[in-house]
Amino acid sequence: MAALATRGINAPFPVQEMVVSDALDGHDLLVQSPTGSGKTLAFGIPIVDLVEPGKGVSALVLAPTRELASQIVDELDSICRARKLNIAAVYGGVGFGPQSSAARRADIVVATPGRLEDLISRGTIKLDRVRILVLDEADRMLDMGFKPAVSRIVGQTPRDRQTLFFSATLEGATGELAAAYTSEPRRHTQKPAVDSKADIEHSFVHVDSPAEKLDQLVGRLRDSERGRTLVFVRTKRGADRLVKRLRKQSLESVAMHGDKSQSQRERALARFERGDVDTLIATDVAARGIDVAGVTHVINFDAPGDQDAYVHRIGRTGRAGSRGNGVSFVLGDQTAEMRRIARDLGLSREFDLDRGGSTTAASTGANAKMTADGEQNSSTPSAQKRRRRNRNRNRTKAPA
Repeated sequence: MAALATRGINAPFPVQEMVVSDALDGHDLLVQSPTGSGKTLAFGIPIVDLVEPGKGVSALVLAPTRELASQIVDELDSICRARKLNIAAVYGGVGFGPQSSAARRADIVVATPGRLEDLISRGTIKLDRVRILVLDEADRMLDMGFKPAVSRIVGQTPRDRQTLFFSATLEGATGELAAAYTSEPRRHTQKPAVDSKADIEHSFVHVDSPAEKLDQLVGRLRDSERGRTLVFVRTKRGADRLVKRLRKQSLESVAMHGDKSQSQRERALARFERGDVDTLIATDVAARGIDVAGVTHVINFDAPGDQDAYVHRIGRTGRAGSRGNGVSFVLGDQTAEMRRIARDLGLSREFDLDRGGSTTAASTGANAKMTADGEQNSSTPSAQKRRRRNRNRNRTKAPA
């Protein structure tokens, strides 16, 4: 506790209150919690309390990326030193020497699956003494294709281990994996909430077709006043396809998804952070953990699957006192589900503003863009396009 107090941490985050007691009691856990919720200490505090120094690798934390592995080690380093525990990070992209030396002395190893298997094959690390196994951002590991490696690694740990499974979702394939790796787990869910302090303008653009959706995106990306823009799509293939379609419109962007290698993802993110490109196309899972300053727009090119996904996506703009813009394209067959999401988030007014056909926006701070006479501004590209289309339909040809 003293180590935490020196860092200004005097009260637990909600996820820590939910899970620490059960973890200390030895229960397997399934925890659905968003990025940035304090989950690292939620599993780190029990690990540090339960592991004894000098017993070999007693706790193993699997993480999908070296960035996350490094963050976990940095977060836990002070409380590990307070208990005289050695913690080591194991990930690819660097030499084996220093990592091998650190891993041999470690009581706690935080690793990406690929490099961990390399060290296991070299005889550097053995997992037969692991008492606590943590899978952090498990859904992301699945999205990145790590399931075979994770299954091989888990198979080398003792069957009576304690397993703590953390993920942004516990449905579908992720839920099946959780069931396979845990025994009589206790389940905890922390729902993300809309940040009431964020100054974000939410708008819902109702489109008639995928072609119109692309036109709408192109128009917004050509807005000279926008800054960095994060565009969300549903699938990995969709991300790559959208990059190509935008390039045909002379708009440069980069894609980030689970089929990209780690070095490719790092290069894409670095280009986005430096401003070499100002548009990043990403899937939900691949974008988790991205914290880039100056994101002025988040665009849901493909509609989010649920309320949590909406909050995760849009929450990447409007940070640190800056104004942000969250735009969601809504096809006809998505209207009912998106209306429900908007209603549950208190955004029904914003959702219904565009039902008349013009692309409009309203903000959570009641800062909607209005014309001088109080009517909603309908001079956006979508509104203009629809008005031209309607005029053409109503125009009659003059007699010859």
